[in-house]
Amino acid sequence: MSLSMYQASVPPMLQMFGSMTNLLDKAVAHCEARKIDPARLLTYRLAMDMNPLPNQIQAISDQAKGCVARLAGLDIPSMPDTEASIDDLKARIAKTVEFIKSVKPDQINGTEDKEIVLKLGPAGPNQFEMKFTGAQYLLHFVMPNFYFHHTTAYDILRHAGVPIGKRDFMGSI
Repeated sequence: MSLSMYQASVPPMLQMFGSMTNLLDKAVAHCEARKIDPARLLTYRLAMDMNPLPNQIQAISDQAKGCVARLAGLDIPSMPDTEASIDDLKARIAKTVEFIKSVKPDQINGTEDKEIVLKLGPAGPNQFEMKFTGAQYLLHFVMPNFYFHHTTAYDILRHAGVPIGKRDFMGSI
């Protein structure tokens, strides 16, 4: 049995978005139980040169919607990075999930050899392009980035004292 591009992308992303929503719920419950303002979590980061929690969740959203849209040949939904609360972050996750669920398997399957070109860096002379096949893009760019930012968000919450573990990270299949 072969694994399709859809199977390798959308179900794992949905699993991790379910996980992240649960992690955020547990973070809020943790803050409420300890009479801590959950907004404090939005400033937490693992190291001074790393992005804080909201940026990590924005990154998993951007990776997922960008991947699905590019593979399916659709416009990437615009989501400004303006989340200012845990509820805002959960709303962004829900909006991302809604988009990726709207894309059908036949829109993604068969894109293994599709050319994907990313323009990275600031606009102008320092901008550069990365070219991938669809399979390279999904497996060697998107999924590692997606899991990196998901793991970093988990680690920020864990470091903040939220009582979460591996089962919470993995979510439900």
